[in-house]
Amino acid sequence: MDLAPILAAAGVPLLGWTTHGAWLARRLATARRDPLTGLLTRDGFTTRAERLIRSHPDRTTVLLVDLDDFKTVNDTHGHAAGDAVLTATAHRLNAWCGPNGLAARLGGDEFAAVALDSADRLPQLHTALRQPVDIGGLVLDVSASVGASRPAALLLTEALSAADRDMYAHKPGGRTSRRR
Repeated sequence: MDLAPILAAAGVPLLGWTTHGAWLARRLATARRDPLTGLLTRDGFTTRAERLIRSHPDRTTVLLVDLDDFKTVNDTHGHAAGDAVLTATAHRLNAWCGPNGLAARLGGDEFAAVALDSADRLPQLHTALRQPVDIGGLVLDVSASVGASRPAALLLTEALSAADRDMYAHKPGGRTSRRR
């Protein structure tokens, strides 16, 4: 019995499924990355952050970062300038996290991170996030509020809530109102 015609006939659907599977994998990977900053999105971050917390519960710090007065940047200088500030913030946060941490853009001007052995490095993050952003000769002063927590119960949601409370306690002007 000649198997060549049977294998050839089976190869066409197999090739189709393989191509479709690869396409779906690329779409899923793209959906877990923010297209502007390249950082993880909330979904991609949650899974990896929970795994990192479970693996190193005594070494992790969970952060929330919110750009201060970001709406003013967009309103005054335009969305391209706002995008440049978001991208600069993402690069700075990602660099601070290093290879043993992860950073994400949760949406708008809000970022999150989980990093190992980083509590003593928080002043360096504050300094990095306050560096001006140069946009083709236009230099924008930026600042960010950072909240940090240590995940006591191995739950990311609780650690993010604690970091959120800490972040709003540090907002300029003592603002403690909740996000909209």
